[in-house]
Amino acid sequence: MAVRARQTYIQQQPELPQQQQQEQRLPVQPKKRKAKYFSAQEKFLFLVFAIVVASFAISILHTQGEIQTLSMEIQKIERDITEVNNNNTDLKVQVSERSTHQRIWEKAKELGLTLNEKNVKVVPGE
Repeated sequence: MAVRARQTYIQQQPELPQQQQQEQRLPVQPKKRKAKYFSAQEKFLFLVFAIVVASFAISILHTQGEIQTLSMEIQKIERDITEVNNNNTDLKVQVSERSTHQRIWEKAKELGLTLNEKNVKVVPGE
């Protein structure tokens, strides 16, 4: 009879799947959290730092663009100045060529002018 009682006791015990039995045998361990590499404050600081660096980079690029534009304008103005100086030099040469005594006498004769010694005044200096 003792054997029968034991058989009925074993039969009454519900059978658990093998996986659940293994889980029951293992001691309960708390779930491990993943270690966070950066806290929320550090992430915020990184974001602020990135924004500051980006704004500085943009301002530097903008300034470099303005400098480049101004240097191009300066070069254009310098080219214009050299061109005007060359024209002035050419005009000075023409003035010096046309203001010789021989040319003035030729033009005066063409226009019918004559030299009157009584009307000539000598200016000292130059």
